[in-house]
Amino acid sequence: MATHIHLGHIFHIAGAPTVTEAAAALVSIPDGALVLDDSGRIAFCGDRTEIPSEYESGTVHDHRPGFLLPGFVDTHIHFPQTYAGDSYGGGQLLEWLTLCMFPSETKFADPEFAQQAAVEFTHRRISAGTTAAMVFGSAFPHAQDALFTETKKAGLRIVSGRGIQTVGVGTAQPLMTSEEDAIRLTREEIDKWHGADTGDVATALLHVAIVPRFSLSVTTETLKNLGELYDEVRDRGVYVHSHLNENNRPGTGEVDSTKEVYQVNSYLDTYDGKFLPGSQVGGKSLLGRRTILAHCVHCQDVELERMAETGTSVSHCPVSQLFLGSGAMPWKRTVASGVNISAGTDFGGGDEWLIPRVLGDAFKVHINEPGDDGVSMHPAEMLFIGTLGGARALDMENRFGNFDVGKEADFVVVDPSGTPALDGLLRHGIRAADPDLARDQTLFALLMGIRDTSIAEVYVAGRRAGAS
Repeated sequence: MATHIHLGHIFHIAGAPTVTEAAAALVSIPDGALVLDDSGRIAFCGDRTEIPSEYESGTVHDHRPGFLLPGFVDTHIHFPQTYAGDSYGGGQLLEWLTLCMFPSETKFADPEFAQQAAVEFTHRRISAGTTAAMVFGSAFPHAQDALFTETKKAGLRIVSGRGIQTVGVGTAQPLMTSEEDAIRLTREEIDKWHGADTGDVATALLHVAIVPRFSLSVTTETLKNLGELYDEVRDRGVYVHSHLNENNRPGTGEVDSTKEVYQVNSYLDTYDGKFLPGSQVGGKSLLGRRTILAHCVHCQDVELERMAETGTSVSHCPVSQLFLGSGAMPWKRTVASGVNISAGTDFGGGDEWLIPRVLGDAFKVHINEPGDDGVSMHPAEMLFIGTLGGARALDMENRFGNFDVGKEADFVVVDPSGTPALDGLLRHGIRAADPDLARDQTLFALLMGIRDTSIAEVYVAGRRAGAS
């Protein structure tokens, strides 16, 4: 592949900051150039007038007056809920799962339906500019095969694993397996798809995760067996993904129900190998640098501290938390713990595919936290959790997430003219005399105003993504 030069207004979070350091690491280059070498890596990111002479003969792609942003990273989305967004169940999380999600996910038992959904899911990812995603998978292996196959065709990044359930209510029965099959099917998926596109997890776009649906959908035996399996495959770069502390309705919600069933001190203990009564150790921990736990709305301080200690990341899903009445993840307390925070759409609990819509709702939620807990998120923090924080959560920050030289070129081209409301905001919105504030105001308007129609092109490792 020859050298390519992409022109546009560049925004990214440079280096390897924490979320609290994102504002200082924000880079804005109005007349920017992103130069890709013949391997799809970033050779130069800077002002168009400063392109090194050795790259001046490269093929030019002029996206001006558009924008170049790092590819969006969605660290929590449900493939078998592709057609289940905006489902009404007349209740919060547990009712919604029983009445809506389990029956919807059961439809993936039909291979033709699953194939259709895999194509649709992949197309929607491209439309939303989601270059990398942690995808909660279907219980059915043929559906997972379709998902990985379509993702590979499109040239997108994915981490996914079949949803594991060994216990549950009546509507979950078609999604459940025996304890033995839960491990067998998970192992088979790892062997078949983890790093399958290149044969090397260090260069692969396809990765596999171990995905217990949540603690109420598995047993102590399942957790013990999954811990032993993960101990075997951890060194192969396999991931773990699940839900944590999403709904705290007193007595009957997810958090209280989990603690009651397992008789543990904290929900996190069930994933940390301490799933026996009194939080006694019963197996090996599933926490670590390649573990992402979604929601984390109602964490105890000790849980956040343990996640930070182990390198486990949070997938913050404010859209779905609003949709299901789960509450607001406390921004200041979560950030203060030092845990890495990324962004997830949680479609179909969330009803948005666009990470920028998640970032917009995060801003709105956290500015409304009560009293001194309320905070006006800096637009650089918003960009961080939707890009670099996601790459860090996937433990692939060394490969993508920003435009540092040497990284693989994952980026989206944003064309405001495709969305008249956004175009108007950027052309005519008030900007401060202070250049830094004016920069921040532009980024904020951009992130808040992006819609599907704004995403003009999507690139992964320098290659334009395209659905089959």
